[in-house]
Parts: sequence; structure tokens; C-alpha cells
Amino acid sequence: MRRYPLHGWAGLVLVAIFWSLNWSLDGPRTHVFFFPLWLGYALAVDGLVVVRTGTSLFTRSWRKFSVLFVLSAPAWWIFELFNWRTRNWQYIGSELFTDLEYALLATLAFSTVMPSVFESAELVRSFSWTERMQAGPRVPGSRRVTTGFFIAGWLLLLAIALFPTYFYPFIWATMLCLIEPVNVWLGRPSLFDTLAERDWRPAVSLALGALLCGFFWEFWNFYSFPKWAYHTPGANFWHIFEMPLLGYIGYLPFGLELYALGHVIRGRHLGVRL
Repeated sequence: MRRYPLHGWAGLVLVAIFWSLNWSLDGPRTHVFFFPLWLGYALAVDGLVVVRTGTSLFTRSWRKFSVLFVLSAPAWWIFELFNWRTRNWQYIGSELFTDLEYALLATLAFSTVMPSVFESAELVRSFSWTERMQAGPRVPGSRRVTTGFFIAGWLLLLAIALFPTYFYPFIWATMLCLIEPVNVWLGRPSLFDTLAERDWRPAVSLALGALLCGFFWEFWNFYSFPKWAYHTPGANFWHIFEMPLLGYIGYLPFGLELYALGHVIRGRHLGVRL
């Protein structure tokens, strides 16, 4: 077994401190504690990946690790635009801040999404059972297939805009359909690169990594303030924390969407090894 690295211990300390403070203090506090808590999560998980594999996002390049925070915020703001139409989640306590304060604090919080998901994906990929996903169905990145995905994305976007009550779950597939073809056409890294070789390991790792993150997002959110809550027509039952059980399904394609968005924004490989 490799030694747990120093930056991993620093992450655990951040988690211990800011999880405790976030759940024990009264009044508004999460807007201050969210970023260090999730920075701690990313560093702690990175440490686990080092122990399991000998390498990690942070140890390979702390610069690429840092860039993920920059890419993450604009990527999540796209989903906030979707929510402006669907109204599936709301931020309780946001009324305490001016519009500028809210935008700045939200952007800082959103910056932790990609690092946390990609670290979790690398952790999932470190388990040997993922090797079974090396020979799945082939999904070629041909012009015909990518054009079909792209058209489907625009149709889903139109359906969400016109009938948000019924089509809101497709938020978590729309961006994948729209962005992955663009990555292929521009010659950028894409999940089609591996799916064309029948290798589903990256896709499965991203999906389950996002689900793992989703559990901790909802877990730590439960006793937070400010916090988010959900409005999901037809699925508002069997809650695990604030999230309805069926809502966790949305985390699976979300990990793939982040991977696609990261590459289309940055234009080069993100440094994630899956």
C-alpha cells in the first residue's frame, strides 16, 4: 500500500473542519464553507487515488487540476439557465444576498463541481471491476451518428423550453447530445474516442463518479444554510436527503456532460485518466 499523500491529509482536515462548522453553526454559513469543504473533498479523494494507483489528477499536474476550477463555473451556469425555465431547484437563503454577491458566491461554489466529479471518476476507475466494461457495445463517432446526437439534442432542448413540466428530466442528456458531436467535429477529446473501440470504462467511471459526488452533495446540503431544495413534478417522492430517489438517475449522464463541456471549453485534454 502506498502512503496517503500530504495533500490528501490536508483535504481531510478541510472536510473535518468545514463539515463540522457547516452543520453546527446557526444562521447563514454555507456560502462561506461550501468552497473549502468541496476543495477538501477533491484533495481527499485525490489522495485515495494516489494510494490505489500511484498517480492522480493533482500529482500529475496541479496546474491542470487548478484549471478545472476555472472551467467548472461556466459549465454549471449553463444548467442554471436550464433551471431558469424548468424551476426544478431553488436556493433557500439566496434572498439574503444582493445579485452581485449571489453571482460571485455561486460562481465560487460552482467552481468545485468538475474537480470533485473527475476526482471521483478516477477513484471509481481505480477498481478492477471496471475492466469488465472494456468490451461493451460499439458506438462509432461517425458523421451519421454524431449528427443524429446533435439533432436529438436540439429536439430535447426545444421540448424542455416548450413543455418543461414533462421534459425537465432530459436536461441531463441534452448537453451531452449537443456537445459531444461538436468535440468530435473539432477534433477534440471525446467519449466517442473510446466508445468507438467498445471501451465503456471512461463513460461508466464518469457516470458513477458523478453519482458518488451527488450523494455527498445531497448529504452535506441537508443541514446546510443557504441550501437547495427540489421541485420535480411526478417524481417528488422517496427522498434521500432533499433529492427524490429518481433524481439521482440524473447524476449518471451529468458526469459525461461535464467531460464533454470541459473539453469543448478548454479545447484540449483535461488531464483526467479513465
